[in-house]
Amino acid sequence: MRTTDAQVRKLMEEMAKHGRLGLASARAGMDRKTARKYVKEGKFPSELKQERTWRTREDPFEEQWDSLAERLKEAPELEAKTLFEELCAREPGRYKPGQLRTLQRRVRQWRAQQGPEKQVFFAQEHRPGEAMQTDFTWAKELEVTVGGEPFAHLLCHPVLPYSNWEWATVCHSESMAAIKRGVQAAVFRLGKVPRYHQTDNSTSATHDLRNGKRGFNAEYLALMKHLGMEPRTIEVGKKEQNGDVEALNGALKRRLLQHLLMRGSRDFESAAAYESWVQSVLEKANRLRGAKVEEELAAMRPLSVQRLVEYSELEVVVTAWSTIRVQHNTYSVPSRLVGQRVRVRVYDDRLEVLHAGKPQLVVDRLVGRNGHRINYRHIIWSLVQKPGAFAQYRYREDLFPSLVFRQAYDELQRVHEGRAADVEYLRILHLSASTLESQVEQVLTRLLAEGGLRGAEQVKALVAPARPEVPELAQPEVDLSSYDALLVAQREVAS
Repeated sequence: MRTTDAQVRKLMEEMAKHGRLGLASARAGMDRKTARKYVKEGKFPSELKQERTWRTREDPFEEQWDSLAERLKEAPELEAKTLFEELCAREPGRYKPGQLRTLQRRVRQWRAQQGPEKQVFFAQEHRPGEAMQTDFTWAKELEVTVGGEPFAHLLCHPVLPYSNWEWATVCHSESMAAIKRGVQAAVFRLGKVPRYHQTDNSTSATHDLRNGKRGFNAEYLALMKHLGMEPRTIEVGKKEQNGDVEALNGALKRRLLQHLLMRGSRDFESAAAYESWVQSVLEKANRLRGAKVEEELAAMRPLSVQRLVEYSELEVVVTAWSTIRVQHNTYSVPSRLVGQRVRVRVYDDRLEVLHAGKPQLVVDRLVGRNGHRINYRHIIWSLVQKPGAFAQYRYREDLFPSLVFRQAYDELQRVHEGRAADVEYLRILHLSASTLESQVEQVLTRLLAEGGLRGAEQVKALVAPARPEVPELAQPEVDLSSYDALLVAQREVAS
């Protein structure tokens, strides 16, 4: 067993106390002769260790090294594996796969001694209450479900770097609405604001939606002005400048994963219930940072403004296709709104459509660009009158509410010729919009299993029978003798 620096340090401490070598060596856990050597040398094992300068075997790359070094000078980013593959192709059979590590060591040594200068990172000293850093992080690895369905989401994660106080809100994209909600949730939780708010360059806060250029957009600047913080960002491609929140992103998800394991289930009844659970976990973590958080709060300015609404508004005109276009995505709306100007409130997770100030529709917001969400109930009344439009309808796939409806359409195509299948399917879809989709789906499932699906009238007969069964109820016999006796008793009392 090799003697460690810690053992020698213990040996020296014991010798300084009593000067007895035998007792000191025993307490340090080493042989007496070894102890005598270190007492005599007065150095630690790490100081006595000499670097080996000789090779134990012949270097297989000695002949080629000069040319390899020249290649590295020309392109320092070349990897040892790439150079090794080139050598193997140039001289087949000469090199073995196990020799790659030898070449990797030589390349690593060359980089250290003759390679280009590397970027140096400088440790930063954070001052209490100076800044808040906010970042977004995907939480896919948590494997959370809502109502049994996978819940794809991000966490908007504001952090105070000095104390590591943190908060989080659930969101679906790095949108301005998500930033507004996340940052406000954090500062209103604290009741105070720092001087600066820092983000990276990947969010819509630093993306001018009008021309696509980087730079703080007007809505983000308005948010910062309202809260009383100065916006600042990191340099493009310099994630390390947001290092504290980047590191805490991983720590946050590890903490949540541990609490999910303790909880025994990753399923939540709603997104709101999940977010509430996340914040309860962070409350416990923040209590452990109490002393430094108090320093932060003492240096921060009190929050003295009202909370801003967490949505943006825009006005759009409903097209002849009964759709609206909102932030590069298409949504259907009730056809009665065609040609009307509507106001849309854009939240992080949903859109609210209003006409003349009255709510008309709430729909889940799409993430990304050029997506579409078409509700067949909005257009089916027109489509059954123009069934020929179904075949080449741009958003036709949205008109299959579930796999069962798609299977039903495929079966109708097998049974009917030409456009007859389209007509029958649209009538079934019309029935679904007029009654209950779940009932129609149950009937379709049964007919498909029995192999007997033929058309809409067949489905209608099972979903809404023409003569519903009315149960026969026996006419009860009413006995009023007890009431007569009560009246007689009241008369006797009165007399």
